[in-house]
Amino acid sequence: MAHPLDPIVATIRQANRILVVTHVHPDGDALGSQLGLGAILTGIGKQVVLYSEDQVSHLYDFLPGSDRLVTELPAVEEFDCGIALDCGDEFRLGKGREHLLGLHPFVVIDHHAGHREFGDLRWVDLHRASTGELVYDLAQALGAEIPAPAAYCLYAAIVSDTGSFKYSSTTAETFRVARELVLKGVKPSEVAAKLFDNFSVHRLHLMKMVLDSLKLYAGNRIAIIDASSEVFLQTGATLADAENFINLPRAINTVRVAVFLKEREKGLISVSLRSKGTDCDVGEVAAKFGGGGHRNAAGFRLTETSIVAVREQLLAELLPLVTR
Repeated sequence: MAHPLDPIVATIRQANRILVVTHVHPDGDALGSQLGLGAILTGIGKQVVLYSEDQVSHLYDFLPGSDRLVTELPAVEEFDCGIALDCGDEFRLGKGREHLLGLHPFVVIDHHAGHREFGDLRWVDLHRASTGELVYDLAQALGAEIPAPAAYCLYAAIVSDTGSFKYSSTTAETFRVARELVLKGVKPSEVAAKLFDNFSVHRLHLMKMVLDSLKLYAGNRIAIIDASSEVFLQTGATLADAENFINLPRAINTVRVAVFLKEREKGLISVSLRSKGTDCDVGEVAAKFGGGGHRNAAGFRLTETSIVAVREQLLAELLPLVTR
């Protein structure tokens, strides 16, 4: 039986010039996978361009190859194929979505449970904890060496998307891939320090104000934090500085669902959802608002609304889940 990777491997082998992209506002898995794949493909003689709509966040500029990313939309006719990593749907490609999808063949590699199919060739494995794992498997299928910078990026991708291997998505396969990357010279303590002990003063001030917003519901089973656009202005912090704050209310021992509401700009609310165990599928909740994700990690955005309004809408969906 043919594997979904077979046509993707064939496409990459035939291509000379490849465009590698990921979703807007990329997290550690997205960036680590993109930079890791870029180094792997370069190592087998491909001409690779790494495109991102956004500048690399200061949280991730330690990743090898981050200076290779270009933010100017490339001319797609210059490429033999495109590869999108960690994108649950085409709209996550950003403002250049239609332009990028004009590149054929367009390959999509993802692991999100709420994935909405797009592109010409797809490999979506819902059982994997990170896209970084899938890039490792792709390298193996290509028979490609994983150079040290790529190993570092892929390990960071896996650690980032598994919350240091503590999320329920973590499997024996996750540890197997991580082991192979460590054997290639990656130092876990170094990556962990870069990912989790790399805060700016602005981030700490933001964290203080966000924690002050904490509200608990349903006997402390739902925790909601928020950050208004004014809070970002007051602290001098950026949206990137708020990354992983969702894990703070999630860490409360009674909490089953944690929510982080971020006002990116007036009227535009970005929502992160996390749950524990198997009882509360936040991926299904996010889908009701046009978003997606996993059972235990999901998100969505709403426009022309407010933090207060979104909180009330979410509570109407979440309260029945935690009280049944």
